[in-house]
Amino acid sequence: MNSPETQHLSLTGRDAAVLVLEDGTRFEGESYGATGTTFGEAVFSTGMTGYQETLTDPSYYGQVVVMTAPHVGNTGVNDEDEESRRIWVSGYVVRDPALRPSNWRAQRTLEDDLREQGVVGICGIDTRALTRHLRERGAMRVGIFSGADAGSADPVAQVQQQPRMEGSELASKVATPEPYVVAAQGEKRFTVAAVDLGIKAMTPELMAQRGIEVHVLPATSTIDDVRAVNPDGVFFSNGPGDPATAPQVELLREVLRAGIPYFGICFGNQLLGRALGFGTYKLKYGHRGINQPVLDRATGKVEITAHNHGFAVDAPLAGETQAPADAAFGRVRVSHICLNDDVVEGLECLDIPAFSVQYHPEAAAGPHDAAYLFDRFVDLLQQETNRTSEAGKDH
Repeated sequence: MNSPETQHLSLTGRDAAVLVLEDGTRFEGESYGATGTTFGEAVFSTGMTGYQETLTDPSYYGQVVVMTAPHVGNTGVNDEDEESRRIWVSGYVVRDPALRPSNWRAQRTLEDDLREQGVVGICGIDTRALTRHLRERGAMRVGIFSGADAGSADPVAQVQQQPRMEGSELASKVATPEPYVVAAQGEKRFTVAAVDLGIKAMTPELMAQRGIEVHVLPATSTIDDVRAVNPDGVFFSNGPGDPATAPQVELLREVLRAGIPYFGICFGNQLLGRALGFGTYKLKYGHRGINQPVLDRATGKVEITAHNHGFAVDAPLAGETQAPADAAFGRVRVSHICLNDDVVEGLECLDIPAFSVQYHPEAAAGPHDAAYLFDRFVDLLQQETNRTSEAGKDH
């Protein structure tokens, strides 16, 4: 390829569009979804299915998602598979959009939703070449310019003026502004305060299926807000942004010091790491998709898991270590690792009731190898309830 690189696969009946990376690389194609201009961090997702769940995952806020699967939109969209109230991606990049949906559950086309919600996209480009570029150079800022904006002056400069993902606090922009309750299904066994940092609908659903009444709280919640729920446990959800900017770390430390059982996923794993005193760092191009192999070090089982994260916890992989932040937190070990690159995929506290994983065990589109983690959370809640009950008898 020449530099700046240009790839253009012609389609018909669409406005011209161009994708421009911050390093000057260009891909020319056609508009997909809404027309206009959008900016974000270019990342790629390796899932071949589940695009509706991807688009409505709040963790993708501020990102332009490149789909590595060549054909997107084949099954249309419906009202049942959405993971939140809207599409969150800043832009969408596909190679070959479906001409028409073909699925008995489809209620409309994918492009209908993209247009209605103002999501600017591009199609007809070589997404394989773009993905390889991002793997080699790393995730970077990007702009999509379509329609009348396709000829924008100095698009590279416009892209370079955009904020980077590092240092961005985004969870508060996607979380619920008001608390709400998801009722337990069947007999209520426990109450959990779930801090919404970008929560997906399937998360409280899976807890509710296990007899948990879930109180979903705003990202700005305090320890008093958490205690007002009188929870048996606390949950921190997935979410977007740089964990180094998250103010919820202090809230989590108060939860841990209080001995309230804790379970976190994705962003909630990174915040547990920071609450315990470990650092976090940005991955070169992150993990996004539904086919990531993760090793559960306790059982030796390999799980195929769903991921969406660009940051990771910097914790020692070997053995146990004392939590650097507070002696009261005791010993910690890395419970799960990614088999592709040895990235920390889970933390387990050995002296307080807390654990977390970096991936998404609630994956609605699959795979479901890690759904047992919600059962592990229930076991932790029961153990703590039993311990408290026994302590009460002793007095």
